[in-house]
Amino acid sequence: MLNSSFSHIPSVGGVTERRIWSSGVKTMDDFLKTPPECFSLNKRKKIVDHIHLSKEKIRSKDARYFYDNLPSKEHWRLFKEYQDETAYIDIETTGLCAPGDIITTIALYDGKNINYYIHGKNLDYFKKDIKQYKVIITYNGKTFDIPFIESYFGISIPHSHLDLRYILHSLGYSGGLKSCERQLGIGRTGSLADVDGFFAVLLWNDYKSKRNEKSLETLLSYNIEDVLNLEYLMIEAYNRKLRDIPFKLENLSIPTKPENPFEVNASTVERIKNQYYPY
Repeated sequence: MLNSSFSHIPSVGGVTERRIWSSGVKTMDDFLKTPPECFSLNKRKKIVDHIHLSKEKIRSKDARYFYDNLPSKEHWRLFKEYQDETAYIDIETTGLCAPGDIITTIALYDGKNINYYIHGKNLDYFKKDIKQYKVIITYNGKTFDIPFIESYFGISIPHSHLDLRYILHSLGYSGGLKSCERQLGIGRTGSLADVDGFFAVLLWNDYKSKRNEKSLETLLSYNIEDVLNLEYLMIEAYNRKLRDIPFKLENLSIPTKPENPFEVNASTVERIKNQYYPY
């Protein structure tokens, strides 16, 4: 999609971009071969210069250039070109970033590998591992996950950030992550459907107070399920966004979902539910 984008170029807004497309120019390469005559020679030259720069940025895998110059509503366009350098991220915490709140677990999935980080064990490894990626994808991460991570670790996460909360909202899907999953046909079943953010806190507290590894495994299963589903949602959203482009572009295929390395322990979930939700 980036090779068909022009709205990151100075003085080329959404209306001008569609004028370019309607002239028969569908890619930056097309523009170089046959610049639309509806533009002055001076404007054509400026656009050509920025196309050469853009093509160099694509070759050098500079995601930040497009992230900084595309309108925010068009950030989704980065996804295909940087899919192999993308990390899906989700955190679990003991609260909403009040003093004393901590990150309990972090799940990171890059389309191939599943990594998880646990408070008191390997949580600090996340700071090094995240540097391998150019793009991060979250759900509501701009409001919660990333500010919490930056504050907790005292670091900056300068990555290009695609927040599915806003991308999906632009497509007519709203609510929390689980709600969007159900609306798009991947609702959770079994005991995992009973676990939410508040329940994740109860699982962590149960693990810490009782040293119950099943509670930790259930928490990790929930946390990892979030990032595995983010991949599906991002690809589905990308393909739906393409429908608004006035010419055909190839959809991305949705890969087979990998197996979650942890399982929900149903008896643990039921015990905690009975303890905290007796009625």
